[in-house]
Amino acid sequence: MPNIKSAKKRVLVTEKKTEENKAIKSALKTQIKKFLAAVNAGDKEQAAALYPVTVSAIDSAVTKGILHKNNAANKKAKLAKKLAALNA
Repeated sequence: MPNIKSAKKRVLVTEKKTEENKAIKSALKTQIKKFLAAVNAGDKEQAAALYPVTVSAIDSAVTKGILHKNNAANKKAKLAKKLAALNA
């Protein structure tokens, strides 16, 4: 445990930010799972409706520094490919 006042503050701030990051990442994973569930069920309308919401959540995670932009692009490409295969 730190003894210096500023170090104690950094520990508290880091814990708070870690919780925020976990919440954002968890919400992102949930959104992706909802989209994939719709795709696996073969529900074209719901998948098409969830796709922009899911992409927006991924972009938001990039903006907040939760995901790297290349990782996000990879995720979005995979989701788009699944949606295209469903509509084909």
